[in-house]
Amino acid sequence: MGRLGPALLGVLVAFDGIQRQLHPPRLTSLREALRPRAARLDAALEETAAWASPAELADFAEALLASARHAARGTELFLGEQADSAGAGSGIEGVMAALHAHCRAQATVFPLRAILPAFDRYFLEAESRGVPLAPVQAPGARAGVFNASNEPNQRGGFSLFVPEDYDEVKSWPLVVALHGGFGHGGDFLWTWLREARTRGWLLLAPTAQANTWSMNGPDRDGPALESMLDYVEERWHVDARCRLLTGLSDGGTYALLHGLREASRFTALAPVAGVLHPENFNNGNLGRAAGRRIRWIHGALDWMFPVQMAREGASVLEDAGADLDWVEIADLSHAYPREQNTSLLDWAQAGPESG
Repeated sequence: MGRLGPALLGVLVAFDGIQRQLHPPRLTSLREALRPRAARLDAALEETAAWASPAELADFAEALLASARHAARGTELFLGEQADSAGAGSGIEGVMAALHAHCRAQATVFPLRAILPAFDRYFLEAESRGVPLAPVQAPGARAGVFNASNEPNQRGGFSLFVPEDYDEVKSWPLVVALHGGFGHGGDFLWTWLREARTRGWLLLAPTAQANTWSMNGPDRDGPALESMLDYVEERWHVDARCRLLTGLSDGGTYALLHGLREASRFTALAPVAGVLHPENFNNGNLGRAAGRRIRWIHGALDWMFPVQMAREGASVLEDAGADLDWVEIADLSHAYPREQNTSLLDWAQAGPESG
């Protein structure tokens, strides 16, 4: 266990960096950097396979092993050494499958954080890793990670994180994070959990009804998203002054489409690597953009939605009177800039005076 834990943690940290640096020309160097950590994890798993855990540690050992197996599976897929059950190899399907495995590894090891300090620190922002948090609450408590019809093979549900120190006496800011096309809320939750946990935010990660958000044709996801908000607000004390809607790629595009709708409950919008959908010109959203706080984050190297397209969309919103903050990241491709989460939460919570 002394070897398996650090090896697993090393792969988790490596994949965090991979997610941020994803760009087709970088794949070869990212794979080469991952190989030593993948080999270390494989060796630790092989050694651990011959070890029989004491009965009283069986559940703990199985959870740690399951997380390590997910992580090892992710390295195999990312390195292109083995296809998954759907045939995804070293191409984009393999990369996406690898990132899914990375998320499953996090989900499996997260419940062990109370007895594995290194993993507890992993799920915190760096500057807070020496600050004790509230004890992990027992099953049935009103804090932790909850999944509502949101297993990996399900669509249309949601995952929710409530910080361990949740207290009904005060109101809590809420971030709703929308995954990209062909993504899943149960995975995208982990893109935000560290910052939500450190800073005391409720975190809602819905899953689209179909493979992506309903931006063409009938809007099936809008009513579902509103029902999810109702569910959360009926059971937890949400701060109505601070509801942030954000999303990646198609999720960012839909965040604007849904967040500018009439009677929107969101106080701030933050599309990442998305575009301004043409429907915004037809449904009255541009007329409702005046005064709305929007922080648009986009990579200069984005190959799916070129940055010029995003700049034009941001300009349209600004001309419509939106309080728009444009953030262009020089080295970012079509990937998620995790380092922006902290300033994004600060911006959303500070209100209009934050600029």
